[in-house]
Amino acid sequence: MKALRSAGIPLIIVIVAIVVAVVLTLNKPKPEKKELVEKTFLVEVQPVSISDVTYTVTTQGNVMAKVESALSAQVSGRIEAVSDIFVNGGMFKKGDELVRLENADKITDVKLAQAEVSRAQASYEEELARGKVAEKEWRSINSTVAPELGLRKPQLAREKASLQAAKANLERAERNLDRTVIRAPYDGIVQQKNVDIGQFVNMGTVLANIAATDKAEVRLPLTDADLAYLNLDASKAGNVLLTGRVGGRTEQWLAKLTRDEGVINMQSRVIYAIAEVSDPYQRDPATQHKTLRFGSFVNAEITGASAENIVVLPRNLVRLDGTVITVTDEREILIKDVEVQRADDEKIYISAGLQAGDNIAVSAVPNAYDGMKVRLPGDEPPKTMTSTKEESE
Repeated sequence: MKALRSAGIPLIIVIVAIVVAVVLTLNKPKPEKKELVEKTFLVEVQPVSISDVTYTVTTQGNVMAKVESALSAQVSGRIEAVSDIFVNGGMFKKGDELVRLENADKITDVKLAQAEVSRAQASYEEELARGKVAEKEWRSINSTVAPELGLRKPQLAREKASLQAAKANLERAERNLDRTVIRAPYDGIVQQKNVDIGQFVNMGTVLANIAATDKAEVRLPLTDADLAYLNLDASKAGNVLLTGRVGGRTEQWLAKLTRDEGVINMQSRVIYAIAEVSDPYQRDPATQHKTLRFGSFVNAEITGASAENIVVLPRNLVRLDGTVITVTDEREILIKDVEVQRADDEKIYISAGLQAGDNIAVSAVPNAYDGMKVRLPGDEPPKTMTSTKEESE
């Protein structure tokens, strides 16, 4: 009997524990209902604006002289003197004396030619007088017309020809004397000096390479795509804004697109247009821009054709398939196909597919699809009862 009581005590404890657990379970408070906020994707947008645009084409090139010359000697001789401005980089004006050759022999040639002219002049006048005497004598004894030989006309023509030849030789001797002084053919700069005092030069020797400073040219490569937005007719071509570095600072020069070279380069498949800059070396005090030296490298922005009703967007907003993501007033995604008229490194120019007031998504929208719900900055996120959640005590 005592053993039975000992075995019943644990059973009673188990039963009591079960009863307590059931009571606690039945008396547990009901689970709280919590509102879960379902947030839609946040998108930033910008409204579409339509405007008229003027296209520009960017390119680059090197500055070079419009006129370059090899200054050559027209006569032979030893260099007797050179001008102080006859140095590399020396500036000169048209007519300035640059080089002087020894001229003693040329002076002698002039004197000899002058003497020959005097002799021929005397012979001509003598023959002229003889002809007059012969004519007078013929008339004194004959009433008929005198023959030309009798009047010494052939002899007179010969002397006249000799006189003309002597004068021509004198003119040539004087020109050769004048050519011993080599003068500047235009306002310019010495690019490379090749000779100096004491050097003997022959006819045709290149004394220096020079360039005119009134105009500079920039040879600008253009692709076939660029040509669609440019007019290379010199009378209608736009201005060119050149940008380069001078003394560590960025400077700009205004140029004029004057012509193209008319031939597409077979290797690079580009055509070269020529932009012209007036007075690159500031020879005229009225010139406002900085000096633009020959050989400088510049970037060029060419003003091209105009277009109407164009939407200009950053390049990254147009997707690879030629579509853009817009957001409707109902806060839904609407993907639109657009017609791209032109694209450059930074912008895309759209001619069709968008309307004024459309909202373009400017932030990334992953896995976008038509009808996808989104919200804009400032919108209140919608609240919906999606589930219940039991909170344990």
